[in-house]
Amino acid sequence: MTLKNYLILMSTMTVICLGVFVSVLLIIDPFSTNYIGFILFYISLFLALSGVFSLLGFFARFILFRQALVFRLVADAFRQAILLSLTLCAALFLLSRDLFNWLNFILLLGVAVILEYILLSGNRPRRYRTPVIDEN
Repeated sequence: MTLKNYLILMSTMTVICLGVFVSVLLIIDPFSTNYIGFILFYISLFLALSGVFSLLGFFARFILFRQALVFRLVADAFRQAILLSLTLCAALFLLSRDLFNWLNFILLLGVAVILEYILLSGNRPRRYRTPVIDEN
């Protein structure tokens, strides 16, 4: 997939997810809905935030790091958008249950940072030693 196709597809899906999120906000009454309404709210919010953060992260990286490979910029932006969206949705869920405080937020950020570190350390290119061939 080319970069142009990716940006068109990602922008289109982000606009659709934002539309779904707005329609969920307008249609579902939070005071009279069951758990399905809340699940739709959090899933649509997560997908909309992931798309927006992914596109913003890619464009910021593209402007700042012009020499980097584009597919690495896309992968990094998408991974970090997923983590940031998940963190924000978890914080909003805790806030809706009156469980949110600064300690929980610091713990959420700590888990996100540790997960990012684990994902980054797993993506290191493996360097194999090339065998030395003696031509004597």
